[in-house]
Amino acid sequence: SIVIIIKRTDKEAILELVTSRSNAQRQEVLAAYKSSYGQDLIGDLKYELTGNFERLIVSLMRTPPQHDAKEIHDAVQGAGTNERCLIEVLASRNNQQIHDMVEAYKEAYGSDMEEDVVRETSGHFKKMLVVLLQGTRDESGVVDADLVEQDAQDLFAAGEEQWGTDEAKFIMILGSRSVTHLKMVFDQYEKIAEKSIEDSIKSELSGDFERVMLAVVHCIRSVSMFFARRLYKSMKGLGTADNTLIRIMIARSEIDMLDIRECFRLRYEKSLYNMIKEDTSGDYKRTLLQLCGGDDDLAGEFFPEAAQIAYKMWEQSAMTKVKLRPTLLPAVDFDPAADAQALRKAMKGFGTDEDIIIDIIARRSNAQRQEIRQTFKSLLGRDLMKDLKSELSKNLERLVIGLMLTPAEFDAKMMRKAIEGVGTDEHALIEILVTRSNEGIQAMNAAYSSAYKKSLEGDIQSDTSGHFCRILTSLVQGGREEGEADLERADADAQVNACNAESDDMEMKFQTILCTRSFPHLRRVFQEFVRFTNKDIEQIIKKEMSGDVKNAFYAIVCSVKNQPSYFADRLYKAMKGLGTDDRALIRILVSRSEVDLFNIRKEFKETQDESLHDFIQVETMVVSSTFSPLTLSVWIAVFPSAYE
Repeated sequence: SIVIIIKRTDKEAILELVTSRSNAQRQEVLAAYKSSYGQDLIGDLKYELTGNFERLIVSLMRTPPQHDAKEIHDAVQGAGTNERCLIEVLASRNNQQIHDMVEAYKEAYGSDMEEDVVRETSGHFKKMLVVLLQGTRDESGVVDADLVEQDAQDLFAAGEEQWGTDEAKFIMILGSRSVTHLKMVFDQYEKIAEKSIEDSIKSELSGDFERVMLAVVHCIRSVSMFFARRLYKSMKGLGTADNTLIRIMIARSEIDMLDIRECFRLRYEKSLYNMIKEDTSGDYKRTLLQLCGGDDDLAGEFFPEAAQIAYKMWEQSAMTKVKLRPTLLPAVDFDPAADAQALRKAMKGFGTDEDIIIDIIARRSNAQRQEIRQTFKSLLGRDLMKDLKSELSKNLERLVIGLMLTPAEFDAKMMRKAIEGVGTDEHALIEILVTRSNEGIQAMNAAYSSAYKKSLEGDIQSDTSGHFCRILTSLVQGGREEGEADLERADADAQVNACNAESDDMEMKFQTILCTRSFPHLRRVFQEFVRFTNKDIEQIIKKEMSGDVKNAFYAIVCSVKNQPSYFADRLYKAMKGLGTDDRALIRILVSRSEVDLFNIRKEFKETQDESLHDFIQVETMVVSSTFSPLTLSVWIAVFPSAYE
C-alpha cells in the first residue's frame, strides 16, 4: 500500500504511516518495500517530498545509529564544523549507542568517526570529544563514597582553588565516571566550593570546551532537561534551527519524549507542543506534533522523572545561597562638589551636554547621587531635579530622574504611575509588591504618603477590586514573615494547597500562604507540594486561576524560585516583539542596578542565549545606527566596564 501512497504523493498518508510505526517497524517496511517493488523507499521519499518535511520523514526511516552517524558526518563535512551538534550527540548517548553509531558511520562513509572528528576540532575540546567517542563511561552503578569525596576535591583543586585550570582533571572525571557517581560528586563539590559545578565551569573554561563540559554536566543531571533546553533554543526568537529540532524529535521520540515535554514545561512555563505548533507549519508541523505525543499543556501532572526533577529543583533552590551582585558600585575618589559643578556646566547656556550628565549620574551609587543633589542646592542654590527635568526629555529624562530619586521615592513614583490615569498597570503593581523586602515596602509607603499626601493602600483599593485587590492589600502591608523554613508547617501548608476546593476558597488559601510566609519557607512548601500531588504549583495556578489573581500568584512563585530569573523574564517581555515597554525597562534597571542586576544579566543569557546588553542595544537603537541617549545611559548602568 505504501507504493500507491508514494506514487500519488499522499503526504497525509505518508505522515500517518511513518509516525504511527516504531523505528523497528519502519525498518521492516523498508525491507518489504524493496522486496515487493525492487525500489529503495528512502530514494523514492526523497524524490517525492521536499523541504523540512522530506528531511524529517527520510530521517525517521533510518535506524537510530544511522541517524546519529549522519548527523555527525554532516557536522564535520563541508565548510565549517557544527560543534554544537557534536556536543549534543556525544554528550547525551550511552556507551552502546556510541558504539553502534561509530560502526554505522564506518559502514556508511568508509571512514573512522574519531579520525574525522579529530581532524575538524582542536585543543581540550577535541580531547573531550575523543574521550566521549570511546563509549567507556562506567555504567556499573557502583559508587565508592571515598572516590566521590576525592573527585570533588580534585575538581575543586583543578579549578577554583588554583590560578589557572587543570583541564585534564575535568576531562578525566567528567568523561569516565558513572552517572550516579557524578551526581554525588556534584553535590559534594557544591558543599566544598559553595557554588555549583556549572558555575565553576563557566568561570574556569571557555568556548567549545566550556560548552561540551556543561553539556556533559547537564546530561548527568538529566538528559531530558538537557534536551528540553536544546529544543527551546532551537525555536526561540526569529527563525527556527530546524536541523536541531528534527534531530532531537527523532532521536528521543521512542526514548524519553514525554519526560522532555514535562521538563520543557517545568523550565520554560510553556508547552513544547504549542511552541512547535506556533513555530512550524504544514506537514512538517503535523509530523513533529505527532512525534511530540499530544498536547502536554492539558496535563498538570508530572511523569516520574519530571516529578523528581521538579522536587530536586525546589530542593536546590532552598539550599543554594545566591550571592546577589550589583552592576553599579560607588565611585572611587567621589567629589560631590565637583560633580555638582560639572552637571551645572553641562546644563548651562545654549544646548545640553547629555553625555556629561549620563557619565556622572550613571556612574554614581544612589547614596552618592543624593549627596550630589544636596550639594547642588547648597553650592548653587538650585534644585537639581528641576534643572534636569527642564533640560532632558522623554525616556532619557525618565531614566535620569529615576536614578536621582531614592529607592523608596522611585518605587512610590512607579506605583503612582501604575495607578493614575486611564487604566492600571497591574503588572507593575505585582512586580514591585512581590519583589520588595518588608523594609522596602514600608519605606515606599512612607515616601508615597509624603509625595502625594495619600495612602498607597487606599489608592490601590480605589483602583483595583475583588481578590486581586485583597492580594495587593496583603502585600503592601510589608508584613511577610522572615526567617528559615518551618519543616512541619511547610508540610501542612503544602497539603492545604493540595486540597481540591472551589475557586474562591482555593484563592483564599493560596493568599494566606503565598502572601505571608517567608521565601525560604515557601520554597519548602512548593517542594513538598510536588511530593504530595505529583503536580507543579505553577501549572496549578495557570490552570485553576485567571486574570490578575493568576498573574500575582504566579509572580510570587517565580520570585520565590529565582528572583533574578523572574526579572530576566520581565525584561525580555518588556523588549520582545514590536515596540519596547520603556517604563518597565527603566523601572527594572534602575531598581536592580545596585541589588542584583549582574545576576539578572546572567539569568537572561542563560534563558535567552543572548546577552542583555545586546538585546537592549538592538531594542533602544535609533534609526541613525548610533546609540540613543537612553541606550547609552542604560548601557553604562548595566555594563559600566563596557563604557571604559
